[in-house]
This record gives sequence, structure tokens and C-alpha cells, in this order.
Amino acid sequence: MTRTARKISESGIYHVMARGVNKQPIFEETADYRKLVKVLADCKAIANFEMFAYCLMQNHFHLLIRPSEMEPLAQLFRRIGGRYVVWFNRKYGRTGHLFQDRFASEPIDGDPYFLSCARYILQNPVQAGICASPCDYEFSSMREYAARSGTLTDIDMLTEMVGDKNIVAFLSEEPTNRHIDVGLSRFRLTDEEARGIMQAVCGCSDTAEFQRLDKRRRDVALTQMGVAGVSIRQASRIAGVGTGVVRRCFGATGIS
Repeated sequence: MTRTARKISESGIYHVMARGVNKQPIFEETADYRKLVKVLADCKAIANFEMFAYCLMQNHFHLLIRPSEMEPLAQLFRRIGGRYVVWFNRKYGRTGHLFQDRFASEPIDGDPYFLSCARYILQNPVQAGICASPCDYEFSSMREYAARSGTLTDIDMLTEMVGDKNIVAFLSEEPTNRHIDVGLSRFRLTDEEARGIMQAVCGCSDTAEFQRLDKRRRDVALTQMGVAGVSIRQASRIAGVGTGVVRRCFGATGIS
């Protein structure tokens, strides 16, 4: 199949997204999120790109970046993705692809679209039901904006656009535009794919194994399955758990 050519951004800024194969987790524990943060910092030092916002979710991540002239977008992503995948595969004794297909991108032209995209990226954890406020989430740029002190994130351009407004309140507003989404959009998984996700998040390959989990591990696993794209009814069926329990674990993700 012929690939569609990427649209070129006049501003040089792109919203870049990547997700795990079959929406499976690309982060298994806190150390994995921290590793990708370090990879981003290391690659930023090498390739000199600007990053205006990022958010790492369990099965996908978002970047709002402007590559430098020294390294185009595709090459930059290969650097970032390649470093993380090699480390992740070695750590978990796995082989093969971690990310599904090539990364997705959309050009960001114009200040309103830039601001809307930053809001969208930073509100991902809230929309997924993980936290009540973007500031509560550790693995995004929001805390740097709240502190008005960027280390990994280049906060100056967005901060200047917002001006004297409360930046936390501003970034917590609803995005004003639609943005492509590879992580929260839902598609129907087969039961085999859903069981693969169940095994990836908790090591259980069938219903009987899952039902032997203690309550805390069960609830964590169900939450992770929801983030990875398993529906409430499907999770209930393959895990042998009531839909009420699954719905509580999925939280406010909007999955049905």
C-alpha cells in the first residue's frame, strides 16, 4: 500500500504521536516513562530540536516539536524511537516492533492552532480519567508550565502567547480545534488481541489466571486494559469480571 505523503508545516512545528502495537503498553512501570524522558532530553541535546509540549501515556505519547535544520522530522523520530525500543526490548526480553506502523504527525500553523494543540496534549491524562487536573500528571510538560520554568520543555513561546493570564487555567480549557489522536480513539479489538493486551499488562493468558489476581492487581490490570483499547464488555468477558467492576476501573475514559 502506498503511504500518504506527510503534510509540511510552514511554521516547522508538528504534533507527533506514536502508539504501541495493537495499542499495547509501551510503558510497563514508572522507570520506563522516566527512560523515555531521558531519551528525549538526550536526543534534544544532540539534534537541537524545540519541544513545546509532551505527554507520555501508557500506550502512546504526544510531542509538540519543531525539528532543527540539522535533523528532519522522520530522522529525529527514528533516533528517539530507536533508542527507546532497543532499551525496552532488552529490559523485557522481547524482540520486534514496539510501535505500531510509522508515527503520525500533523502540521501546526498559526497561534490558535498551536495553543489548542498544546491544550489537547496536556489534557490527555484528564480525558483518560487518570487524574482530575493536568498538573497532577507527572509525565507531561504541564508542571514545567505551572512553575514557569522549563528544563525539557521550551516554555517561552507559549508562555509569551498566554501573557498575564493564569497559564494553568488557560491550558486546562477545552481545545478549540480537532487534533488527530492515535491513543484515545477506539477501534474494535478481536478477543485474541484483547487477551494479548491482558497478558501484556498482568501476565495472565486466560480467565482462570486473571481471576486468581488479588483485588489491587486486578483493578490495576483492568485500568491498563481500558487505556490500551479494550472495551468494558470485552474486558468483562475475557477477564470473567462483572461490568460494574470494569466500568469503575476504566473510570471516565468514555469506553463502552
